[in-house]
Amino acid sequence: MMQYNPLVALMIFIGLAVLFYAAFRPVKGWYWLLKSNWQSNEKTVMEDILKQLYRLESYGSEIDINALTNSLNIKDSLIVDSLHSMSINELVKVEGDLIRLTKQGRQYALKIIRVHRLWEKYLAEKTGYDKSEWHDRAEEMEHVLSHEETNILADELGNPMYDPHGDPIPNNYGDLKEIEGEPLSSLPVNSFGRIVHIEDEPDVIYRQILAEKIHIGSVLRVEEKSNERIVFYAEGEEFILAPIVAANITVAELKKYLDDEENKVRLSSLRKGEVAKIVGISKECRGENRRRLLDLGFVNGTEIKIDLNSPMKNPVAYGVKGTSIALRNDQASKILINKIES
Repeated sequence: MMQYNPLVALMIFIGLAVLFYAAFRPVKGWYWLLKSNWQSNEKTVMEDILKQLYRLESYGSEIDINALTNSLNIKDSLIVDSLHSMSINELVKVEGDLIRLTKQGRQYALKIIRVHRLWEKYLAEKTGYDKSEWHDRAEEMEHVLSHEETNILADELGNPMYDPHGDPIPNNYGDLKEIEGEPLSSLPVNSFGRIVHIEDEPDVIYRQILAEKIHIGSVLRVEEKSNERIVFYAEGEEFILAPIVAANITVAELKKYLDDEENKVRLSSLRKGEVAKIVGISKECRGENRRRLLDLGFVNGTEIKIDLNSPMKNPVAYGVKGTSIALRNDQASKILINKIES
């Protein structure tokens, strides 16, 4: 029979006490950290559902549980549990298989959308993050910023009405403007339009648009339209898109090309021996990147030519005000010129 050892018993007791303290101590104990993490995840799931319901309702869709679960990358069981809690808190109304937002739920969804779009505006105007990163970073911050912090951010940005994709930003009261325009896929052949909005969801389509270097604010002319493709010209470039991709670009129709738009082309189209004048910088170039180009002398009316081509023609050194400045092609595509001589 094992003999009782008071020292061993004391050591075991102390070990259990330390373990208990580590698990349950206020705020930083394992139990409270896990509980806090679960509550945070629960809040994130709820807010993702609210935002998705608002998005689907804006398309005029009737939403059932299958449509919702298929559109979210969240476990079905978490969605069902969250919907039950949201129904109790009168954020959604469940009628049979159909789900719809209540007035309170719609107001909550608009608060999330407000944070998301303001943060994308902040990333575009105040940081050097590539636009392919804006959406995912804003997805994280929309669950973090408080109402007060969101208002401070809006004030810092000058209370903008639109995000960098052209989406309207809800104000502090949940009011937002409509996007005025129609899908590029609906524009008739030989008609003109200005790009006012580029939808950033779904991601696979948005990345196709990014790859084509299609810019907000560009004036375009539709050249060809079929079930297979949409062909249009903008800023001296030809673009060919599948109709499903073109449908994610919203344009405001114009009666004709404006005189000052017709001859605008991108600096990236300039060839050795050609001379041009700068007539603007695309709205797609924002924040620090825009300020840097202006500081370097890329301002309206400045004469510009190619000084030196690299072996791969990317970057290219341009002569501006007696200085040679190298730009990558994606930077040069955001500077607009009129060619004046060869």
